[in-house]
Amino acid sequence: MSQVVIKMPIRSSESLKPVSEIRIRDPFILPYNGSGLYYMYAQIHNRDKEAPAGVEVYWSLNLKQWAGPERVLALPEGFWGSRTVWAPEVHAYDGRYFLFATMHPQHEKLVDGMGQKGTQIFVADSPTGPFAPFANRPHLNPEWMTLDGTLYVEEGQPWMVFCHEWGQVKDGTMELIKLKNDLSETEGKPTTLFTASQAPWAEGFGENKDNFVTDGPSLFKTKTGTLLMIWSTIGKGSTYKQGMAVSESGKLSGPWKQLGPPLIENDGGHGMIFKSFAGDLLLAIHQPNKGDLERLHLFNINDAGDRVELIGEVPLP
Repeated sequence: MSQVVIKMPIRSSESLKPVSEIRIRDPFILPYNGSGLYYMYAQIHNRDKEAPAGVEVYWSLNLKQWAGPERVLALPEGFWGSRTVWAPEVHAYDGRYFLFATMHPQHEKLVDGMGQKGTQIFVADSPTGPFAPFANRPHLNPEWMTLDGTLYVEEGQPWMVFCHEWGQVKDGTMELIKLKNDLSETEGKPTTLFTASQAPWAEGFGENKDNFVTDGPSLFKTKTGTLLMIWSTIGKGSTYKQGMAVSESGKLSGPWKQLGPPLIENDGGHGMIFKSFAGDLLLAIHQPNKGDLERLHLFNINDAGDRVELIGEVPLP
């Protein structure tokens, strides 16, 4: 993999920002051995609502003080999804880096009063980009409201797990679709893994209490080979919660069983699990789930074999 060139190297505390100064939803952190840095990806509109839509990256030596940001994805003029970009995450795969993102179309149409959205994958030779699209279209069915795509490679085959938005189907679903080996396109039709209402800790909302959210899937294989998915929804008390499911077959195809209680109950979620350079297992979420107030929160977690368990929150400045 190519080495990274940092345009704004970490020189002094004056160039760094504490977590408390960085608004971020749906945080995704990539530790990169090539530079000894952590990269945290964010939609630009978290910071600057007037800027052209895209994705930027912050970088850190210690997960507490961050340099940047620098833009890593600038959408071409006339691009289908250039209105807003959500939930970026970057995965290393087969010698390259792939950015998964949710986008709103340039000329957005409404579905049941909600903005249409789609999911696309971008590619670069470095975790700091620049990322480029494979084509000027979403990877997934443009008639579906899709979001929060993530990558998982099973027995050498890449797959995307993504959400089908509750605004279109009411009971949001978690979906699985096969990807081509270079991730340029999908193959075949998606398979539904589970619905949001299957989680006993999920709570319906709306006039008939029949709307349920699926949000932010992330896959993790434990030390015993158990396949877990952490994901988020609106739970009891009408707050955002971070939950967990387990594949009873150990495969992506499931069947999936919801585990309880939620990992995070207090208005936080859209999590992902990563290992620090020191070998600590960490859960990253945003909290609270309220406009302009969202910040990165980190938790030490324990790999218990059949699930992960919270140990405690990591103090962040």
